[in-house]
Amino acid sequence: MQIKWYGHSSFLLISDAGTRILIDPYFKFLGYRMPVPVESDIVVVTHNHGDHNKINAASGDYLLVKEPKAYSRDDVIIHGFKTFHDKVNGKKRGPNLIFRFQIDGLTICHCGDLGHLLTEEQVNEIGKVDILIVPVGGRMTLDGTEAVQVMRQLQATVAIPMHYSTKALGILGRIIFAKLDKFLEAAGTRTTDVKTLNVSKESLAQFAGIVTMQYE
Repeated sequence: MQIKWYGHSSFLLISDAGTRILIDPYFKFLGYRMPVPVESDIVVVTHNHGDHNKINAASGDYLLVKEPKAYSRDDVIIHGFKTFHDKVNGKKRGPNLIFRFQIDGLTICHCGDLGHLLTEEQVNEIGKVDILIVPVGGRMTLDGTEAVQVMRQLQATVAIPMHYSTKALGILGRIIFAKLDKFLEAAGTRTTDVKTLNVSKESLAQFAGIVTMQYE
C-alpha cells in the first residue's frame, strides 16, 4: 500500500487493489493547500472542524466515514472509536474519532486530533497497530511526549507524526504548533524520511520507528 501526506492531518491511503482513502480533507490551512479535487473511494472525517471536514475536496462516488462504527468497502475494513479533542472529555474542543484501517494485511490507525492518552478500555478496543498516524504538535492535541506514550500504548511498529509546525506553515501556524523535535527526542528511535511511503506486511520492519513524510 501507499501513504501520502497532504499536510496538517490529511493523508491519502491507497491499497494494492487501488482503493483510495482520503482522511481529514481541507482546502487551505495556514500555508498548506490540498491538491483538489482528490479522487477518492472512501473519505474519512475524524471530527467536525473546518481544517478536517472539507469533503468537497474529494471527488468520486465515495463512502463517507465519520461515525464510531464499522465500515467496509472493497478490500478495506474500518472501525471508528470515540475519543476527545482535549483532556476534559470534550468540554473544550469537542469529540474526536480514532479510525483503524485494515488494508493489505496491515493495521493503520489515524488518531485525528486526539487530545489525551488512551484509557485501558480504548487500548483494548483498538488493539495492536502496525502504523500509527498521530498528532504531535501540542496545544490543540497531544504533544510530542504524549504522542510517544500513545505509540507505546498501541505497540505501534511505525509512527507517522502529523499536526506539527513545518516550513510550509506561515507565522501563525509556527506559533500555534510545536516542531517535530520534541517527539523525535522522546521517541529515541530510528527516523526514516520519505515522500511517499510504500509499505507492505513484508517490508514493515524496515521502517520500524518513526517515518516522517514530506508534504505534497
